[in-house]
Amino acid sequence: MTIPAAAAGRFTFPGTDLSVNRLGYGAMQLAGPHVMGPPKDREEALAVLREAIALGVDHIDTSDYYGPHVTNEIIREALHPYRDGLVLVTKVGAWRDNAGGWNLQRDASFLRQSVEDNLTRLGLDRMDIVNLRLGGPEDDVATPMRLMRKLQDEGLIGHIGVSTVTADQLRIARDIAPVVCVQNHYNLAYRDDDALIDGLAEDGIAYVPYFPLGGFRPLQSATLDTVARDMGSSPQKVALAWLLQRSPNMLVIPGTSRRVHLHDNVEAAALTFTEAQKRALDAI
Repeated sequence: MTIPAAAAGRFTFPGTDLSVNRLGYGAMQLAGPHVMGPPKDREEALAVLREAIALGVDHIDTSDYYGPHVTNEIIREALHPYRDGLVLVTKVGAWRDNAGGWNLQRDASFLRQSVEDNLTRLGLDRMDIVNLRLGGPEDDVATPMRLMRKLQDEGLIGHIGVSTVTADQLRIARDIAPVVCVQNHYNLAYRDDDALIDGLAEDGIAYVPYFPLGGFRPLQSATLDTVARDMGSSPQKVALAWLLQRSPNMLVIPGTSRRVHLHDNVEAAALTFTEAQKRALDAI
């Protein structure tokens, strides 16, 4: 089994030679509980990554603050030296404390160190794409974006994305440097970014939803359950398939720490909806 390419399709990041299957893999769940510490089963975590590549996944989303450091170290152990065409995307702008807190920070020295730490732990000289993580609509995006552009000019970053941004913040960011992807919270039941997704599609910019299956609380919808039951599938597969069919610029990166769930995620790319099923899901 491999990713059904005809169903999932491929996407080329704008202004780049980076082309990926629209169904990728998010590495956050490779870390331990609450995204802290080592995984319960390190051998299975390594096997998940290798199996993902064997299935045709060529887009892995990670961050050095997952663990912290854990997911990047596992990715390197499992996959380095990386095969040609594998696109690794990371995020900077946050760090974890010993209590498991998520702390935002975007000063120049911190962002530079964060990029360098990702490179070191992944065993790379340059990141394909680095997402700048913001924390809310009032955050200054211009100052850290200028630093990201500087790191790009120095060759440490290939291309720049932004995460957890508003349309206004995105416009400011794009005035400073080309943006190839936006990573925001979005799924079948949380759809605040509908207009943003459509605008990005017109410009050929990727939209990468985090929490595609609901996040730390799984999606709960009677309509979703009914459609999945009618299709003989699972709600998780249906929710992923809906995202892939939502827009051609949508890149979906479900995460898992088990191979059986990885296969379920890949199978979602082959699902198709009747018009009635699609209308029901759209109305959630």
